[in-house]
Amino acid sequence: MMSAMKGWAFALVVIFSVLLSWSIPRGDSERAFLSFSSHEPLVKVVSLASADGGQDFFMEMTDSVATNIKYDFYRDTCPEAETIVRSTMAQIYSQHKNVSAQLLRLFFHDCFIQGCDASVLLDHSNGNKNHSVEKQAVPNKTLKGFDKIDQIKEVLENVCPAVVSCADILALATRDGVVLAGGPFYPLFTGRRDSARSYYDEAMAEIPKPDDNITQTLHLFSLRGFTDRETVSLLGGHNIGKIGCEFIQSRLHNFRGTGNPDPTVSPSFFNEMRVFCEDNGNKKSSQGSPMAAPTAFPMASSTASPMASPMAASIASSPMASRGMSEKPAGRGMPYFQQLSSSVSSGAGFDTHYYQSLLRGRGLLFADQQLMANERTARLVRAYASDDGSTFRMDFARAMMKMSNLNVLTGSQGQVRLECTLPVSS
Repeated sequence: MMSAMKGWAFALVVIFSVLLSWSIPRGDSERAFLSFSSHEPLVKVVSLASADGGQDFFMEMTDSVATNIKYDFYRDTCPEAETIVRSTMAQIYSQHKNVSAQLLRLFFHDCFIQGCDASVLLDHSNGNKNHSVEKQAVPNKTLKGFDKIDQIKEVLENVCPAVVSCADILALATRDGVVLAGGPFYPLFTGRRDSARSYYDEAMAEIPKPDDNITQTLHLFSLRGFTDRETVSLLGGHNIGKIGCEFIQSRLHNFRGTGNPDPTVSPSFFNEMRVFCEDNGNKKSSQGSPMAAPTAFPMASSTASPMASPMAASIASSPMASRGMSEKPAGRGMPYFQQLSSSVSSGAGFDTHYYQSLLRGRGLLFADQQLMANERTARLVRAYASDDGSTFRMDFARAMMKMSNLNVLTGSQGQVRLECTLPVSS
């Protein structure tokens, strides 16, 4: 009975949130974001009902997560926690518009490896400075946004010391960044705790690669419980940020280590990518330099080239360990709402231009374009590209909610770090 009530209450919050996000003009997302209260009483939305059976999804989700994670977990211990995250993110976004894509990619790389436990933020594992950490794994060497999470954590520590976990900060800041970029609002459970351990080997082996075919991509997502539809919607996060030219160049010159271009790229698109990435001073950038800033992928050869996940396009750069590692300059990259193709609707950010690009054979990454190589995923691409973005936004919000609950640590598990880069000493 309690589980059913919890599911219905959360479903109502979700429905209200999605309806709110649909009602906000794309250009007004930042102003609306600042005016939205994270503590709207549930009684205000009790009259809403799901039109598509969506409550079943949310009730199933509430049953699948730990009992110690809940909506508004910090209501009593740090009631301003979500407001602080939201306002700090708004300040950061006003100066760094690429933060939305950076955190989306960072969040994906965290959750995809052993769950949403902030393990990707650690500078060392279990106090062992000699143990390799996720930041050092090849797929993560282009991650950015660590300093932004540290910035939010510092503000929260001044108000509520040792209360709000880094895992919750990353989840909330990612959601708020999506909204600021014009994407849908989705409610989140909180109460995650932080891992004391980092998982280098798993990060090396299990992050999807930019040159994966559709079978490989769907398999890796299915291992985390994602359906084909959820996978295609999550990859739509590539509609913000940009893909670094050094990752595109592998398709131009050394696809999958063959020494030849990707044969699936049309001659016209090949020339456009080459002109954009090579005639702008980037011919040498692929030799070890980081991507320009949620999330691009790495170069195609998985043996010698950097990897990164095909989720949430961002402008990546080299990983920035908060202690002793400086951030490298951002390289040039190409967005999906691109100068490349005037035939593709550009939009302001979170709309369907990613899927429209794939329909035209203009996926910047092989793994992206592979969505058209499978009839099931191609049908979803066509569906997302066919309306005003409402279907994609709803599905993306649902999939992000599901991802945010992957293998979370709660209760007596894990810890609440005082600094996001360092585990708490026993």
